[in-house]
Formats: sequence, C-alpha cells, structure tokens
Amino acid sequence: MSRKRTVVAAAALLAGALALSACGGGGGGAGGGGGSSANTIKIGFMGDLTGENSGIVIPPRNGAKMAIDAYNASNPPKQIELVEYDSQGSPDQAVPLVTKAIQQDKIVGLIGPAFSGESKAADPVLEQAKIPSISASATNPGLAKNGWKYFHRVVAADSEQGPAIADFLVSAKSPKKAFVISDDQEYSVGLADAVNQDFTSKGVAVERDQFAQASSDYSSSVAKIKADNPDVIFFGGYYSQGGRLLKQIRDAGVTALFATGDGSLDVGLINGAGPQAAEGAIVGCPCAVPGASATQGSLKTFYDGYKSKFNVNPAVYATEGYDAATAFIKAIQAGDATSDGINNFLATLSFDGVAKPVKFQPNGDVVSTDIFIHQVKNGQLELLGNSKAAKLG
Repeated sequence: MSRKRTVVAAAALLAGALALSACGGGGGGAGGGGGSSANTIKIGFMGDLTGENSGIVIPPRNGAKMAIDAYNASNPPKQIELVEYDSQGSPDQAVPLVTKAIQQDKIVGLIGPAFSGESKAADPVLEQAKIPSISASATNPGLAKNGWKYFHRVVAADSEQGPAIADFLVSAKSPKKAFVISDDQEYSVGLADAVNQDFTSKGVAVERDQFAQASSDYSSSVAKIKADNPDVIFFGGYYSQGGRLLKQIRDAGVTALFATGDGSLDVGLINGAGPQAAEGAIVGCPCAVPGASATQGSLKTFYDGYKSKFNVNPAVYATEGYDAATAFIKAIQAGDATSDGINNFLATLSFDGVAKPVKFQPNGDVVSTDIFIHQVKNGQLELLGNSKAAKLG
C-alpha cells in the first residue's frame, strides 16, 4: 500500500485528542445565535444531512464534530461552535443557507459544501464574503478552476479519481468496450466524463448515456447497455441512483463488471441493488474506508474513537471531515480567528492528517491525489487498496 501514514507523534496527539473527546461531550454549543461571541467562533457544516444521499455526508459531519468536540474539551481560549446547514445536496437550498450562515450566523469558515453541484452554486457567495471553505467530499475538477481564493478541499478531484478508476479497470479486465453512464448532476457528469476520456485515450470503445436525476426507471439506458454488450460499465453518480440502476441492469441479464465512484461508496448501493446484484461491484474513492488500513497507528485510533463516540463504524469521508475541521482548528490555535486570518493561514498549512497529508495548492486542491479501490464482497464494501496496486478479488 502506497498510502502515506501519519507520523508517530501525530498518532500520539490524535490519541490524546480522542481521549479528550470521549470525556468532553457536546459540540461546542457555547454562544448563542446572531454571531460569534468573544469566546466562541462559529464554523459551519453544509451538506445533505437528511436527504437520499445523506449517507455520504453524515460521516464527514461526524468526523468534523469529533475533532471540534476534542478541541473544545481541552478548554481553549476560544471555543468552536459547529453550526449545521442541511442543504439536502440541493444547489437551490445551498445558496440561501450559506447566505444565512454568513449574514445572520456570522460564521468565519465552512466545512463544505459536501457535493459539487451545491459547491458550484454556494462558493461564489462565500468568495464574495471572503469566508474560507474546506470541502471534505466535493470532487468536480471545475471547482478549482475559478480563481477562487477562499475555496479548499481535502479530497482529490475527479480529474484524478476518474482516470485512476479507468486505469484500474483497464489493468484488471483489459476491456475492449465500456459503457459510461451518469445522471445529470454536476458531480455525476464530471466524473463520468473523466472516466470516458481516459478509456478513449487507452483505445477502449466507449458508449455514453445520461439520465435525469429524478428518474427511477432506467429501462431505456439499460436497453442501450444490453445492446452494446460492454465488458465493463461505469456509473457516475450517487448511491441512491446507482443502486436502482445496478438492480435493473442485473435484472436485464447484463453481467458486465459494474464500477462507480465515491458518491456510491455507501451501503446504500448494496441495499438499493440487493446483495446478489451488487456482489463484485467496484467503487473507487479518494479515500480509504475500513479494512486493513485501520489495523494500526493513527487510523486505528481514529476508527476506534469514532465507533466509540457514534456507535457505528466510520464510513466514506469521515476522516476527511475530521481533517477539514482540524485545519480550521489549527488556524484558530495560531491566533487567526477572523475569516481573512484563517484563509491566510490555510495557504501555509501543512500537517499529517488522519486521512492523508494536508497541504493546499494555490487553487485550493489538496496536494495528495491517491485513489483507493473498494469492492462489494459478501454484501460488504471491502478495501482492495491503492488503485495503482489493487487487485480484483
């Protein structure tokens, strides 16, 4: 495994932070509405917390809460209040929510937005207000091409994820034909296009299709897939659509290897398709979720602490949520309590996170670009390893 690990000292610090979190209780709720008090700083968290794809967003929210609870339990000069904004992943909801966060709640930073579509809509508002944001899961490449100075993410873009998944599939299956399909959401189209382009560059014949996000009957697309008889199928999108699509593909008798990206790295993919239909499916992600990587060191400390705190195993982007919150915490600990001060600090930030080394490029992208491959085995998502070394089970 080529994944970079945190240093021993960082692991010890994390263990201490988790111990503080265990006895610290609630989420830094000191200070009321209407803005930060002299001793309280407000950091927002925005994403789909109750909608159909909330399974991707609750883990990073929990990771962020875990880091902030541990920080607050250490009795710092300034407490952090994590203010949650449930956008349900909708760009239309994200804009008024982020406006409220800035104007009424007076946040000095935002973890999120979680999805690419809502990020595209809300980030210009954050940019105008000079509020730094760090997304744990928005992966569309275009987000880093707008010249934004307050945008950051602790996750590799789809321009890294898409080719890595396609390269893995080419290496594992040597496909002559591939079918790439997505819904019409910002994230979905961007990831599918990245995979399509990489397949094409490697001489794989590709058919491309797209359906509306609100669709639930994919019979037209399934008919195209069946007629094309591809060696591999790639779906760009979230697990709520992916599970239904995979079920209908298998019901039609199509047995080609099904692969997808981080938006479907959730048990909802298996539940939506059914365990039998989902078996063997490949899911790539700029994150590594439980498996061999959680047996020792800081990752094991994180996973143990997360499970103890939330009574559930950590899932997709839980570590990225923790690292995003940690970046804000480090800025505040350095004495940068204003939004501009925090943003200036983030430009120089470099630390060994739980998920990966955290250092931002000038465009806001994280320097680390490792992509990991997971596979559905016996009804569970299992980590196969780094995309450059993983082997099909």
